[in-house]
Amino acid sequence: MHTYRMTPLALAALALIASAGVQAQTAPADEADIKALAQQLETLKANYAQEVRRLRELDMQVQAMQARLAGKTGPAAGAAATPPPVVAAATTPPSGDGYASSAAEAQQAQQASKRSVDDVKQQTATLFTRRFTVENSLSYSRYDRKQISLNGFLALDAIFLGNIAIENVESDTLTYNLAMRWGVTPSMTLNLDVPYLARKTVFQKGGAGGSAAAIAQEETSGHGIGDISLSGNWRLNQEKGRWPETVLNVGVTAPTGQEPYGVDWKVLERDEDDFIRFAVPGDQATGNGVWQASLGLSAVKTADPAILFANIGYIHSFEGSFDDLDGNPDTVNPGDVKLGGSIYFGAGVAFAFNERTSLSMSFSDKLSRRASTRYKGGQWVKVIGSDANAATLNLGITYALNRNTTLVSQLGIGLTPDAPDFTLAFRIPYML
Repeated sequence: MHTYRMTPLALAALALIASAGVQAQTAPADEADIKALAQQLETLKANYAQEVRRLRELDMQVQAMQARLAGKTGPAAGAAATPPPVVAAATTPPSGDGYASSAAEAQQAQQASKRSVDDVKQQTATLFTRRFTVENSLSYSRYDRKQISLNGFLALDAIFLGNIAIENVESDTLTYNLAMRWGVTPSMTLNLDVPYLARKTVFQKGGAGGSAAAIAQEETSGHGIGDISLSGNWRLNQEKGRWPETVLNVGVTAPTGQEPYGVDWKVLERDEDDFIRFAVPGDQATGNGVWQASLGLSAVKTADPAILFANIGYIHSFEGSFDDLDGNPDTVNPGDVKLGGSIYFGAGVAFAFNERTSLSMSFSDKLSRRASTRYKGGQWVKVIGSDANAATLNLGITYALNRNTTLVSQLGIGLTPDAPDFTLAFRIPYML
């Protein structure tokens, strides 16, 4: 009788052949089981990811509370600091998947998330935690208005006898602004804004020479330093519970730009009686020409992931005296100007998508009263048509380029005839 001894290699081969035969026989039934198990696995993975996110949020909240308590009471003498809770590495995915695998990484994630919120606050109110910030900004605005002028009378309630003239004004303004923000104390910030403007305006007038088909056109431009402003921000109270952070804003603007009064005029058309039919200013103004003071209040409330903000304020214009107020190039009439006060207000919301990016939407409006002029030796007279209602819808994106630099882009869409058609602005604050 012969005894056969099977080697381990032969046993493994026989087992593989047997399992292959069984699998071949039961393959149709196992495919359904595999699909069911795969679905269960995906469900468990999703639930697992949600639990990990929740663990990360709780970890960050505990660390934030410990940091606040440590800042208020300080560590006891000779006592060992209690280490913050650590999410076990065995139950947490690696940090490369976007989750915190340790307390240190959770703290870093918390600080990074706070950066996005800080950038939004910097644009909506004032961020008092930054010692010194230099901001360069460039904005472009477009203004296009058309109106019909009728010079004549209506006969038989249906027939107009006279001249019909169509006037069109197209204005483009490019503004560079250099701003410096200095955090004097944890509750006070001083700001200096120095703008430089380049403006181009195209004037078009129909009905030239008495003909409705004839159009006269003239283009003027101007550039130079605008009105420089100095302002201060005081934090009245920090955000706590339901109460938002409120900031008091006080500012003054100096008439350093080119004033719009007393400029040279170009006469393009006169009628037979030597009456000026079409005249345009020779240079474009870059400032208001008068001193202004402003007082406002801003509020910011964080409701993760949203940030709510609002502001309201008043701008007062002081009287100014000029050598010539008359728009007629043939006469010179000195006098005083008093611009109407302006009330501004706005509100909006921002969403911090991640530690670098946030999106903001807001509405702003500025209501200005009529201006008044007084010729030398005369009485104050209100200027008809000088009041304004400029409402704007603003859409903005804030992106942190690096630790110290942020890129802010904003598109403003005019909602009323007195507001620019649109404004596109880019700002780059750099924190020193």
